[in-house]
Amino acid sequence: MDVQKYLARICCSAPCPPTLDTLRHVHRNHLMAVPFENLTIHIGEQVRLELPLLYEKIVLMRRGGFCFENNGLFSWLLSQLGFEVTILSAQVKNRFTGAYGPPFDHFIMMVKLDGHRWLCDVGFGSGFQLPLSLETDSPQVQSHGVYRLRSQGDFIFMEMKSETEVLESAEECWLEQYKFTLEPRERDDFRAMCDYHQSSVSSIFFCKSLCSLLLPTGRITIMGRRLIITTLTSVDGHQAMKTTTDLSDEEITELLREKFGIVLPSPLTPKDVEIVPPPVTY
Repeated sequence: MDVQKYLARICCSAPCPPTLDTLRHVHRNHLMAVPFENLTIHIGEQVRLELPLLYEKIVLMRRGGFCFENNGLFSWLLSQLGFEVTILSAQVKNRFTGAYGPPFDHFIMMVKLDGHRWLCDVGFGSGFQLPLSLETDSPQVQSHGVYRLRSQGDFIFMEMKSETEVLESAEECWLEQYKFTLEPRERDDFRAMCDYHQSSVSSIFFCKSLCSLLLPTGRITIMGRRLIITTLTSVDGHQAMKTTTDLSDEEITELLREKFGIVLPSPLTPKDVEIVPPPVTY
């Protein structure tokens, strides 16, 4: 890896010592520079997880990826910068069944720094913008939302505060995003689930072509043939306004180039079909 080229890709300049300020800076900058996207699947190619190939795709070709790619490469960068990184496995909550996916459904990482543990994740689409402290279960307010890490039994749940609260009881409403343990994992552990997400009718990545990028004011997303722009309407990101526009194939190509910096090597087949709920086994 050419660390300087990677840092330039995410608009960071050296030096980047292994400090909390650096960790926060590269985490947020990565989300604002590298799209969360699965377009490789929808141009008839295969996602591969070898680190040199991820570096070539994301840094040299200026593409993005989904969790196995973005977090896989970002964890390597953090290690190269001198951080103590532990790869973790998460299980994403299925929005159809309410059940959690199998182990290795999502690639995340923990960074230990000055006796403090931080959760990092630059591969979850609309997830948190800055590393979350693993030392507290209190709400953590960020620019685009409020998050918390809630421990229950052997698991830690990553939750986001809902934009709408329960009016009758005036209680806060928290939405579970995924759950995980602190058991260290290896990169090869995720290969089977990466293949699953490229071929299963129960995976959003197979059923929907998408490309999304964090913006200072919200988020821009192309899903299938729809442009979705989310604009923050409150200081803490707790409220947001969403607009949706239908796109032609030509408009998709132009938006990918102008808004995401992506020029695909092969024609894209936009896709947005219903996801088949998986059997509840976890």
